Order: sequence, then C-alpha cells, then structure tokens
Amino acid sequence: MAKEKKSKCARCRREGEKLFLKGDRCGTAKCAFTRRSYPPGVHGPKGKVRLTGYGTQLREKQKARRIYSILEKQFKNYFIKASKKKGDTSDFLLQLLEMQLDNVVYRLGFARSRQQARQVVGHGLIFVNNKKVNIPSFQVKAGQTISIKPSMLEKPLFQNLPQILKKHETPNWLAMDIVKLEGKVLGTPKKEEVKTQFDPKLIVEFYSR
Repeated sequence: MAKEKKSKCARCRREGEKLFLKGDRCGTAKCAFTRRSYPPGVHGPKGKVRLTGYGTQLREKQKARRIYSILEKQFKNYFIKASKKKGDTSDFLLQLLEMQLDNVVYRLGFARSRQQARQVVGHGLIFVNNKKVNIPSFQVKAGQTISIKPSMLEKPLFQNLPQILKKHETPNWLAMDIVKLEGKVLGTPKKEEVKTQFDPKLIVEFYSR
C-alpha cells in the first residue's frame, strides 16, 4: 500500500494547522504542532510567506490529500471522475473523498483517526454488507452496512467501542446501531454536512488551470 513518507506531524506543520492525523493525541500537549507550529526544516521558524493565488490553491489541494491520506495520482483521478459529472465538480469531489471506506469507518467512530481506519480496513477487519473488504479507497454506496469482523470485537482495539460510540457524533448521512455495532450509509453527504479544513472549490481551480 503506497503512503506518504513524511511524518504525520511534519505534514501538519507544513500546512500550518492541525490536520488531526493522530486522532486524540493531536488535542494534547504531546502534539508536535503545539510545540513547533512553524514549517519543518533545518532553518527553524521563519516569517509567514505570502502565497500567490496558485500557491493558495496548491496548499488547499495538499491539505486535502494529507487529511484523507491519498497520493497525488489517485487524488487527480478523483478530480477527473468528479469533473465528468453534471453539476458542481467541488461537491462531487468532496463526495468521492467522504465515501471512501476508510473515511466512513472513521466517521462512524470505529477508529480514532483516518490513518488508524486505513490500517483497520487494510488488515481485513471491516465488513461491507457482511463481506470482507480490505481496500481503504473502496467507494461505499447508500444502503450498505459497515461492521467489524466479529472475532475482533473482544480484542483490545475494540473492547471499549460501545462506550466510545455513545459519545461519538455520527454525521447525518450515516447511521450507527450501537447495540449491533453496525453502521449504515443513508446517502451521499452534502457539502453543508461535511466539516472540512479545506476549500474544494480552490482544488478544482488548481486542476482546471
């Protein structure tokens, strides 16, 4: 499985904000960004660089890629796929990102971060409609159910899951049955239902140059 070579903390520092790539740890004093909020590099902190229009678009694209742990080739393919649909390309791009299986696992509360969700899916611990799917980028569809491999529910990774899910806020386009520990995709997410740290329209502008 291809992945980013930079450390998670270096990615946050490069973008100038917390991307919450390590889940709960990012909200603690141990977070590297809290101690060093300037970009990584041997020269230490510098003055804030003024970005051009192109630079702003590039940073938004890189930020989105890092949040969803997607490499450039796959991200561009998502844009091409979204641009072929009739309507707002930025909305379709956001839907493709959100409907990835690893992201849905994270949104349901089965994992503390998208990175952990990606690992959980890759190790074959997630079922879609009661069938194992180990491809993090798998696109889920409305009506499908997402569950955890039954034999893994007693393992330390998922032992306290019911208590965690009671406090977890599930998006409107997903539903969670805490008793069955099963999630369901109710539909495709609308832009106003997704909390993002980037502007999809700037990403579309970047690829449309």
